[in-house]
This record gives sequence, structure tokens and C-alpha cells, in this order.
Amino acid sequence: MKTVLERQSPINAALQEVNAAFDAEVRSDLRFVAALLDQVRSYRGKLLRPRLLLLTAEAVGRIRREHIVLGAVVEMVHMATLVHDDVLDEADVRRRSRSVNRTVGNEGAVLLGDYLISHAYHLCSSLGSTRASRRIAAVTNTVCEGELMQIARRGDLALSEADYLEIIRRKTAALTSVCCELGAETAGADQSAVENMTAFGMDLGVAFQIVDDVLDLTATENETGKSVGRDADMGKLTLPMIRFLQGANEGDRERFRAALSSDHGERAARVGSLLNGTGAIEYAMEAARSYIVSATSHLSNLADGWAREELFTTADFVIRRRQ
Repeated sequence: MKTVLERQSPINAALQEVNAAFDAEVRSDLRFVAALLDQVRSYRGKLLRPRLLLLTAEAVGRIRREHIVLGAVVEMVHMATLVHDDVLDEADVRRRSRSVNRTVGNEGAVLLGDYLISHAYHLCSSLGSTRASRRIAAVTNTVCEGELMQIARRGDLALSEADYLEIIRRKTAALTSVCCELGAETAGADQSAVENMTAFGMDLGVAFQIVDDVLDLTATENETGKSVGRDADMGKLTLPMIRFLQGANEGDRERFRAALSSDHGERAARVGSLLNGTGAIEYAMEAARSYIVSATSHLSNLADGWAREELFTTADFVIRRRQ
């Protein structure tokens, strides 16, 4: 069944152009590399990041050829992060099929992710200005910093909510934010509009990651189409866990430590059992909703039109999604 983002929309033709630009850039005459690239193409889902870039452009001006190129570029960067994430999380499934690391091993997956990043900058360099390349490079650095911060704090029960939010702003929200920033800036929007769209993307990205972390605890692999329970298995504390620990007595904290130290594959179930009935999941979802409210407040000055409405629809999808 199609999600609200996959139904017929005026943006669909431009998204098809983004896919075509992606495919034209990322290709290889080596059969085994081409096969891996086909596997990565199967990861395409809602094309959220190029969608945000294109909708922002249309909402403040109009979609230009540069936006199609940038849409392909941000999707390549995103795909690279997915391939690398599955290595970090030791994941088995992505988009309801085997992850790249399970297909060719960690070495091959790391190199394929690097290959996608390299192609992203190669394509971005075809634009007349270096501004977009520099911004995307800076944001990619920020994404890596967020992942490194998360790795450094694995298993750290002292991780605060503020620390968690800083991690997800860097590792996830920075990329959605720059999509909206470049969408508006490349469309010729004034500085105020660019700032509003940049803030919209940041808040939306934070909400997206909070929901993603909740789904990792509450959804099934069939629902999400990817491995679940990986946060607990890898000792990554997410907002529901942090909230639980804030109100936990010493006995509950010891049980939580024991759950994180239990056999690999059992940790998520044990952590989930501890969280049930504590309100921690509900707290996290309410936090995500507050970020959606903040995100949509930045759309108030946009002119009425289908692009503005679809930005609201996208925000609503983020908070309601199960995949």
C-alpha cells in the first residue's frame, strides 16, 4: 500500500528526473559493482530528502535544473549513510532484503558507501557554483561527527537528553536541514525564507530520528522493512531509554544495565520489557510531535500552494509513519 508520499503528486515528475540523474552518475562497467549498485537502488523508498529539496524550491520559487542535480546528490549521500549504518549496526535487512554488508561483508559495504560519497561530490562539482558542494561536504562531516559521538557514548547510562538531541541533530537532522536550505537558496529565495526553511528541515529531521528510534523498539521488521532492535543490541541509548532512566530507581537501573549486557539478540526485548508501562515511549513520541509543531511553524510565511501543502503532508507523515 502506498504511503501519502508515494501517491500522485506534481513533484513526481521531478523525482523521476532525480532518479535518472542518480542512475546516470552511479554506474560501473564492473559486473559485481553494478550488481551492488542495483541493490542500493532498491533501497529507494519515499525519497524524503530530494522531496524536501524540491518541495522547498517550489514553495519559495521554482524548481530549476540545479535542483535535480542536488536532489540526486543528497540521495547519494543518504544512501551512503544507510550502507555505512548497516555496518555499524551489524544489520541484516534493509528494504526487506539483505543488507549490503550481509551480501559482500563489511569491507565491501564500507567501500561501496565511500564510492557513493565520491560520486555525490563528482556530480555536485558539475554545478556552476562551489557553494552547494561546500555545504554538502560540511554537512557530511557533521553527520560523521554525530555517528562518532554516538559510538563514543554507547552503553553510557549518563547520556542526557540534551546529548542525545545533539547526536541526532548531527547524524540525521543536519542532512534534512541542508536539503531545505539548498532548495530555497538555489531557487533564489531571500535570506529570511532560507533561514525558515533551514530551521524547518532541522526540526523535521530531529522528529524523524526520534520516531525512527521509537520504531526500533516497538515495530517489527516486517513493518519497517529493516532490522529492528539494533539500538539496544549495540548499546545505543535513545530517548525512550533516557526517559526511563531519568525516573528509574537503582534496582531498575541495574536491571537496565543487565539487559544491555545480556546475550546479543535478547537485549532489545529485555529493554522493551523494562520500558513497557513507564510512559517512556509516549514521552518520546510527544517530543517528536513538539518538533513537528515547531517545524511547521516555519512554513507560516510561505504562499499558499500545493508545494506548501505537501510540506505539511510530509511533516504529518514523519510523525505517523511505521517504516
